[in-house]
Amino acid sequence: MSAEPFQAPNDLPLPQERFLNREESWLQFNERVLELAEDPTVPLLERVRFLAIFASNLDEFFRVRVAGLKRRMATGLLLRTKSGLKPREELARIGTIADELAKRHAAVFHQQICPQLASEGIEIVRWDDLGREERTELRKLFRERIRPVLTPLAVDPAHPFPYISGLSLNLAVLVRNPATDHTVFARVKVPSQLPRFVPASKDRFVPLEDVIAAHLGQLFKGMEILQHHVFRVTRNEDLDVDEDVTENLMQALEKELLKRRFGPPVRLEVENTITPEVLAPLVEELELAPHEIYRVQGPLDLSGLHAIADLERGELSYRPFVPAEVITAEDDIFSILRERDVLLHHPYDSFATSVQRFIEVAAADPRVLAIKQTLYRTSGESPIVDALIDAAEAGKQVVVVVEIKARFDEHANISWARKLERAGCHVVYGVVGLKTHCKLALVVRQEPSGELRRYCHIGTGNYNPKTARQYEDFGLLTADPLVGEDVTDLFIHLTGYSHHSAYRRLLVAPHSMRSGLLARIEREIAHAQAGRPARIRIKTNSLVDEPIIDALYRASRAGVPVDVWVRGICSLRPGIPDLSENIRVRSVLGRFLEHSRVYEFGLGRRPEVWIGSADLMRRNLDRRVEALVKVTSPQHKAYLIELMDLAMADTTNAWWLNSDGTWARHPGEDPQSHLIGTRRWRTVDD
Repeated sequence: MSAEPFQAPNDLPLPQERFLNREESWLQFNERVLELAEDPTVPLLERVRFLAIFASNLDEFFRVRVAGLKRRMATGLLLRTKSGLKPREELARIGTIADELAKRHAAVFHQQICPQLASEGIEIVRWDDLGREERTELRKLFRERIRPVLTPLAVDPAHPFPYISGLSLNLAVLVRNPATDHTVFARVKVPSQLPRFVPASKDRFVPLEDVIAAHLGQLFKGMEILQHHVFRVTRNEDLDVDEDVTENLMQALEKELLKRRFGPPVRLEVENTITPEVLAPLVEELELAPHEIYRVQGPLDLSGLHAIADLERGELSYRPFVPAEVITAEDDIFSILRERDVLLHHPYDSFATSVQRFIEVAAADPRVLAIKQTLYRTSGESPIVDALIDAAEAGKQVVVVVEIKARFDEHANISWARKLERAGCHVVYGVVGLKTHCKLALVVRQEPSGELRRYCHIGTGNYNPKTARQYEDFGLLTADPLVGEDVTDLFIHLTGYSHHSAYRRLLVAPHSMRSGLLARIEREIAHAQAGRPARIRIKTNSLVDEPIIDALYRASRAGVPVDVWVRGICSLRPGIPDLSENIRVRSVLGRFLEHSRVYEFGLGRRPEVWIGSADLMRRNLDRRVEALVKVTSPQHKAYLIELMDLAMADTTNAWWLNSDGTWARHPGEDPQSHLIGTRRWRTVDD
């Protein structure tokens, strides 16, 4: 019996306070990372790693999000945010939350992690805890390796206050000249090239600043050291390059990277033992407001804990696993793709033997005429960059669309863009005014029959062999002629000057993706209103785009079940009567960084499933070149639908978003462990 057609209250206006605060949602994501550090079921060294990830995440939050709010205030853009707060109110509010999280982070480190590490024979100690032999060793280390790179800077009428670079660790020192009784403020920068935690003896580590502090007498000879305290400044580091008026984007970026070091301060971290007389000159010189000062129990900058997490103690870490090989070394990659599409799920499926091998085989194959690829982030020593260089040197046409504005990776991207150019590759810096964020590779090959055939890879993640072992991502390898046509058209648009938007198996931002996603949401609304089965399921890193959220609210009102699996920020409020009672939001965090984007529309015989590079944010849909590809193989669709079922199951370990904007953890089966376990027996294509 068919269901009664549902009359939706869709003509009702949507309520004003329907969006959750974006910055708060981001901090809640980092709180979920902190909960993993607090979780006793997570292996100890992995908990140490989550502490490090939390610290670097919080750094990025201040460098970018808080800096952006401060910049809006400075330019007079005092518009309220979508959640109804003025920037000043927003800053005060997120400052309070960030302060509480920073204190909780320090407490986890001191009260839980350090004692548990000590019980396993790994100790992080302070200088006062060291034995005589350890101090002797460290004195030698200071003399030979540390002292030569230190530059103590005194502040007096002849020496102005030194520039403090962003995220550098520093010692503020008060010294007295016994001859004149004159007191001087000095600053010693802790060198970032040296390990953050220095081994004092086997598995006993001391913060680098403690070693320096113990030897200040050698840096200020004949002076009396009155006090010393550690501090750290975070600066506005969001790049601001006007591409429309910039002739050479590369040169502009190199200049901007130099300027970035001089961005205005947005946060001062100090150890809670600091005295007012040392804090006062810092606050005055850096022109900081009281709410921008964060006092925590030291040591500061726990992002350096990665080195502790990397210790070779297998029993305290996640068990290693070997990724499955979807394509074996004996397989001819091109003949497999002529028969069928291959869906890859990293890191469960090996990146090296699939995507990397696809590019390497293409570079070495004499029948391949051209390789075109987008590169957003890749590693310094990248086998993919090396393969592209080999291909160019072998006379193939190689086109690389490089996004040099990949945040915080610009230095690396500039250096290998230059390397590719020197090898004879055509290097293109995308489209003016748009960031190229899509993940595409196109190989053009002349088959023995003489026909030209196109082979493509479309992914949800970067062509980076390192992160492919830690980021969860999908990739589709295909020789489908429609995809080949689409990807060719997209590369022509990226490297030339065309406004092509009629794609067949792709949705491409900024032209067709927003309208394509909205049309599919509307289609599900129409199904529900006509009494037909309907469903929408989305996996994304961030959901903050208002028109998409409003469309999902309208779908919920029409009775469409909507499931959202989001890693980070979510501005949508689920579970509100007459607005979003049919929407559930889940977040999965764990061993791997959930990074893929999956869009599923329809329930019943022919659901549509798309994968690709785009999150649901305005910048992704309107200001970036992004691509989603339609998955057509029934097995691949079944795999992706099953994955969505797993994430949404009540028996899965996940965080659930409540209608008031809080997240609650629901224990259960870990979906990532489940995927590792099933991977040994089958691949996606079996």
